[in-house]
Amino acid sequence: MFQASALVFFLSGLFTSTAWADQPPAQHPQPRLAVIIDDLGDRADLDFQVVNLPVPLSCAILPHTPHGALVARRCQEQDKDVMLHIPLQAESFNELLGPGRLELDMDEATFRETFRESLASVPGAVGVNNHMGSLLTRHPGAMTWLMEELNEAGLFFVDSRTTTQSVAMKMAQEQSVPATQRDIFLDSDQDIDAIEAELERAIRIAHDHGEAVVIGHPYPETVEVLSRRLPWLELETGIQLISITELIGREAAFPMNDYILNQEE
Repeated sequence: MFQASALVFFLSGLFTSTAWADQPPAQHPQPRLAVIIDDLGDRADLDFQVVNLPVPLSCAILPHTPHGALVARRCQEQDKDVMLHIPLQAESFNELLGPGRLELDMDEATFRETFRESLASVPGAVGVNNHMGSLLTRHPGAMTWLMEELNEAGLFFVDSRTTTQSVAMKMAQEQSVPATQRDIFLDSDQDIDAIEAELERAIRIAHDHGEAVVIGHPYPETVEVLSRRLPWLELETGIQLISITELIGREAAFPMNDYILNQEE
């Protein structure tokens, strides 16, 4: 009796194993997360804390800043993406934009020349994202000029999504500029617990949709959270931390959901 039962069990297992072997393996791509740190170039001490983090962060540097060129070179030495963080006109608080701003009332020649001067101030930039811009990113004409410049320079674009009415992604597509958009601002609230909560939101988005794009700033609280969480991110969550260049190279997986928006401005 025992031997017969064992034989039936063995044959059943063999059949089951053979049946599974005939099936293609299930595909479960590893979720990915890209982190961009904005507003670099003004404070070398804080900026270098970001640059020295042993993870593939992307460094978005404001144009014409005191330490922008040096920070860009350090980022390259650490194999981190360098981006131009271009100031675009907002609906308010435009006094915070700083030099190199692009504005709605500029004529085309001034707009393009201002952008080129800003790009030259950030050596090694491989892409661009917007600083503020809740007004300018809503205007197809200005965004077309910007995307034409990016196309000519061979740069990608990340829409920081400071407004749900942004047309930047549409204009990027029309001008064949590789592009994606931000899902989470980590530190609109600079409280450590709040930053942790936003990182957890980004992790859930990455798990749900395959990838997520996070933007933070060189605040001490942000650096503390990232230095503690990111080196262990894959081990703890199964999410691979990648550069924004790599993420854009594989095409963004899903469109921005408006409920995710938490404005920087």
